[in-house]
Amino acid sequence: MKEISLSSIIQSLLTPGKGILAADESFPTIERRFKEFAIPSTTANRCAYREMLFATPGVNEFISGAILFDETLRQQTSTGIPFPEALARQGIVPGIKVDLGAVAMAGFASEKITQGLDGLRERLAEYRELGARFTKWRAVIKIGDQIPTRTCIEANAEALAQFAALSQEAGLVPIVEPEVLMDGSHPLARCEEVITVTLIQVFESLFAHKVALEGMLLKTGMVLSGKDCPTQGETAEVAEATVRTLLRAVPAAVPGIVFLSGGQSEQAATERLNAISTAGNLPWKLTFSYGRALQDSALKTWGGSAENVNAAQAMLKHRAKCNSLATLGKYSTAAEAGP
Repeated sequence: MKEISLSSIIQSLLTPGKGILAADESFPTIERRFKEFAIPSTTANRCAYREMLFATPGVNEFISGAILFDETLRQQTSTGIPFPEALARQGIVPGIKVDLGAVAMAGFASEKITQGLDGLRERLAEYRELGARFTKWRAVIKIGDQIPTRTCIEANAEALAQFAALSQEAGLVPIVEPEVLMDGSHPLARCEEVITVTLIQVFESLFAHKVALEGMLLKTGMVLSGKDCPTQGETAEVAEATVRTLLRAVPAAVPGIVFLSGGQSEQAATERLNAISTAGNLPWKLTFSYGRALQDSALKTWGGSAENVNAAQAMLKHRAKCNSLATLGKYSTAAEAGP
């Protein structure tokens, strides 16, 4: 197998005007999303849905990478081409979610710890053979009454660092994702505080585990008020707080930051990304790694029917194009309206 450097993978993922499609929903998550539209979550339907996304004509103009789930990495297109190969043929870098989900943290029932370190070294070697070139691990940090605790933040940061070190050892680019959830009624300032503390701890752990910052990407949320907060920040306020947080907590050695959508609407995620991208000269490249904010309209349009594939793909391509423009600070209401 031809060796590919971490830097070349990162360079491809951070191609200007392109972002990452997160299609790594676990079985419970995709079942929940399919259920909204009365789509049975069968192996065949999951495969058909992912093929619809990956085969969207021209989507590679705006998408540089795709994060897959374990099942999806092993599946094939209807013509028998493994999904990683089908993506690579379009110039889209295949990646893989490697954590095994968040569970209740012992002694801290209202907080969660992400599992999946046991056997990870062996799984990473297999994933690389199957065609993956980058990995992702998601930690979940919830804001609430007296949480997050320092114990929760430190435990999740430690797991993220171990994951990143093992990924680089395997020749895979780790995407480190400490997600601070939108759930709750907290104000924007509280979110900013928690994200800052979390990121500082994550990078302290990454340093301790000798992770090469130049060979990783950070996936993080924007600084947002809780979804139940009566006062939602204006787009400019969100952008200002997000940039301020990142400048305080993320080392300049990190080559890129990819934003998660985290429950935002498709349009809000794009508008806020556009505002952040116009912040000026920052030490990292900024782009998106969206799941629902790229897929929602496409999934609703598809509805599990082959007859709707072309229309659903048009929806996905439109959202990908809008977010591509947003990474360049060129998104507008005219772009949202489409051609």
